[in-house]
Amino acid sequence: MNHASAQSVSKPFVEDVEVSGHIIDSLLLPKILDVITARRGNFEIKQITVGQRRIDPSYALVQVQADSAQQLDEILGAIADHGAVTVNACDCRLLAADIAGAFPEGFYSTTNQRTELRLNGHWIPVDLQEMDCGIVVDPDHKKAACIPMLDVLPGQLIVVGHVGVRVFPEERSQSKVGFEFMDSQVSTEKPKRVAVRQVAEWLVETKRSGGKTLIVGGPAIVHSGSGHYLCDLIRRGYIQRLFAGNALATHDIEQSLYGTSLGVHLERGDIIPSGHEHHLRTINAVRRCGGIRPAIEQGLIKSGIMYECVKHNVDFLLAGSIRDDGPLPDVITDAVVAQRQMRERIRDVSFCLMLSTMLHSVAVGNLLPAWVKVVCVDINPSAVIKLADRGSFQTVPVVTDIEPFLRALLEEVNRMEAEAK
Repeated sequence: MNHASAQSVSKPFVEDVEVSGHIIDSLLLPKILDVITARRGNFEIKQITVGQRRIDPSYALVQVQADSAQQLDEILGAIADHGAVTVNACDCRLLAADIAGAFPEGFYSTTNQRTELRLNGHWIPVDLQEMDCGIVVDPDHKKAACIPMLDVLPGQLIVVGHVGVRVFPEERSQSKVGFEFMDSQVSTEKPKRVAVRQVAEWLVETKRSGGKTLIVGGPAIVHSGSGHYLCDLIRRGYIQRLFAGNALATHDIEQSLYGTSLGVHLERGDIIPSGHEHHLRTINAVRRCGGIRPAIEQGLIKSGIMYECVKHNVDFLLAGSIRDDGPLPDVITDAVVAQRQMRERIRDVSFCLMLSTMLHSVAVGNLLPAWVKVVCVDINPSAVIKLADRGSFQTVPVVTDIEPFLRALLEEVNRMEAEAK
């Protein structure tokens, strides 16, 4: 099984790599071979064993051929991100950081997938897995972890190049009904009820197993009149984290105080006279109380998403933007500080549900490791496309309006709870 260009060319620079797991049905092997040829290399499949059953792993031994050492190194680096491991493995290469807030040249750029590196002849796991970071190594304690560029300190040992680094791609999974959800294809015509049922199953299972669910929410939850669905899920213990911006919290509290969102009465749908002032008066009132929690304790806020978060100990983080009014006292206005706090608070999250917020969804998607289930719900297909483009390939896209989605989700959760009794 050979691949060669039209004119046979001698390829003196070669390296054998191994690929194992569900490399056929997950299309990992074809992807690796495509990367090799796209970078003008050749390959020879020297050995291949295909699993007979769907649950059986497959194995391939592939010889990579290139015209130069540099080209070979580039190819090996590219296919390593898809799980190809060199047979003649060497220890990873380390270089001390020379300045704060920057990696050494040639640093290894991480993916969001499980990663190991070879140190003193032994493979060790990389902790705090996150895409678009480097890897800092403590040889004395045999520890390695992803580290953001801004956190690098002079003298820290950073992995450079791809030698001695291997990646374990997440396997594609299928639901019980045979619908493949680990699918980057986005369509408004996919069956919504099937998708909602699967999301409800994940939500219920996460609660039953003691896992934690993160909601990344936008103000459309409030604007569409569907905030009470989210409140119900919070009260029933399905949500443990909430990431949002100034807008969701402001309009949620505005609804509690005035019954409006951006001046529109949510029960009647009409615009209230001077209603455009309500969001600013809401922020001012909360600021005079000293924050959201004090405003609840003082009896100003009596209902809504933020109210339920405080009453049911749901950890919330509000990250601001340059267009925010006020903002509310709880909003973190420093983007770097907000990102660091998000990074800390997602460590124990096992399921993430992103609801109608493109920028926050992409930001959180960048921080999550590939094994955390992610569902992105948005009326705009480009929101979930951006997530896939940024590398959050595990994202399940649901293109629909947020109100019917949350309504159907709650119905499915109610049905599952009733069946479990």
